[in-house]
Amino acid sequence: MSLASKTFLVTLRENVKDEDSNSSNYLVRSGCIAKIGSGIYAYLPIGLRIYQKIEQIVREEMNQKNAEELIMPSLIPMTYYEKSGRKEKFGPSMFQLKDRYERDYALGPTHEELFAFIAKKKIHSYKDMPFTLYQMANKYRDEARPRYGLIRVREFVMKDAYSFDKDDMGCDQSYMQMKQAYNTIFDRLHIQYRIVKADNGTMGGSLSEEYQAITDIGEDEILLCDHCDYAANKEVATCYSNRTNEKPKPLEKIHTPNCKTVEEVSTYLNVSKEKIVKTMLYQAKDKIYACLIRGDREINELKLTKALHVEEVTLVEEKQRKSTFSVPNGFIGPIQNPYEIIMDDEVSQMKNFVTGANEKDFHYQNVNVTDFQVKIIADIKTAKNMDLCPSCQTGHLQAKKGIEIGNLFKLGTKYAEALDLQYLDEENQLHPVIMGSYGIGIGRIMAAIAEQNWTEQGIQWPMEIAPYQVGIIPVSMEDQRLTSACEKYHEQLEKEHIDVLYDDRMERFGVKAKDMELIGIPIRIIFGKYIEEGKVEVKTNQEKTLIPLPELVDYIKKITKIG
Repeated sequence: MSLASKTFLVTLRENVKDEDSNSSNYLVRSGCIAKIGSGIYAYLPIGLRIYQKIEQIVREEMNQKNAEELIMPSLIPMTYYEKSGRKEKFGPSMFQLKDRYERDYALGPTHEELFAFIAKKKIHSYKDMPFTLYQMANKYRDEARPRYGLIRVREFVMKDAYSFDKDDMGCDQSYMQMKQAYNTIFDRLHIQYRIVKADNGTMGGSLSEEYQAITDIGEDEILLCDHCDYAANKEVATCYSNRTNEKPKPLEKIHTPNCKTVEEVSTYLNVSKEKIVKTMLYQAKDKIYACLIRGDREINELKLTKALHVEEVTLVEEKQRKSTFSVPNGFIGPIQNPYEIIMDDEVSQMKNFVTGANEKDFHYQNVNVTDFQVKIIADIKTAKNMDLCPSCQTGHLQAKKGIEIGNLFKLGTKYAEALDLQYLDEENQLHPVIMGSYGIGIGRIMAAIAEQNWTEQGIQWPMEIAPYQVGIIPVSMEDQRLTSACEKYHEQLEKEHIDVLYDDRMERFGVKAKDMELIGIPIRIIFGKYIEEGKVEVKTNQEKTLIPLPELVDYIKKITKIG
């Protein structure tokens, strides 16, 4: 029997000062979690009940797709990350340590390498695939700025799954199986989410999609079409650009004294920012490139790295290039520019635009792409709110905030090659195994649901994961008729496998009622004045109803039914 007097309840009446999101504020106030340090939280008994129910839903759907569960260690020899080349990529975000023999280890930030290693124990022939393994395991990342409670933390539990296939077709099928499982998981959890295109990042591979919970907070900005189902993380989002029908005009060199910024040039020449093309110098490895982009846009450095096939790019400062190219910032342009030119694909559609003239206080007007040589044309811009959708070309992109709660990756052969994971085909030829990776953050799901369902009274948890489905509250612990009835129906409801918490504490009724709402119990049964009429008051987040006692159990069974 679940009694509040025997339960670790630590609710707070006031908002928490050091929490920076509504979800973390209410998770702490309701006694679900407690902060131990920056980005480090304990799950208290109430929160653990919610956490375990989320975990069980994830486990059920993974098992439904015939994925097999195992547990990997968190303490991992550094050699695994050195083999894959990810020791450097993770850099300071990886917790590193040495044992007593000075051997290097890491607290695992992710487990692709270990799963590839374990798969070698089974895979020898093409007949040994396909299969999928998964775990619910702690991950550790030394986040520079932990924030938003459980959303950006240093220690967290992830369900990570890995598929192993002999070819791309098999990987496609495994990927779709996991995608179906994820859709079912998030639908069962009643999360408002969108599947968005994403960057592969340190994971590598050929395809990446994210499950983003739509909220007013979140570190990810996503762009959603208001007309079709296009959705992408801002890092990789694209947009549609209309081609102009203008006829090219003669090139003109214009005196533009002290006009260094796009705004100043736009005002001085009485042209829109969309008619200006700015030239920005970026360095990749030991080479400088002149990057052209429309005046009202920003360069997407992630896209630029991909266009140049490099790991990183850096903006070249004026002092850095003065010895080789002395044109002041604001007057740099593509005509007779000494560097190779990388042009955004949108600029390639433009005509008669304005650029710097590579001379102080001068710009060119009526510039066209035939006036200079281009090395690469690529999408290097950051898409933004109200851009035209690249898919339907009629809708507009809407910028939203999102919490990444799951991701899917087609990893290809990156980790198989690094860890020597191979198989023999039908003709006894060796090939690397094709892998997929699929992650879900259990704590992030909990935070995202809280963020989408908080009110000033507390968190309205979906029935399937609420810490308790039903709370029983007597208006007085001194009225034996009420307490006897509470005990009777508490026992009957538990026999029906309904999660019930009976608040038997010697507290005022108002305190109990507020606590029930704060911790998010969706159904509250109040045993009070209507007991004289053989009735009780049943409150939900939507309504309150008087129910005759003989009908109470059947009524509660009906409204707690899941599915």
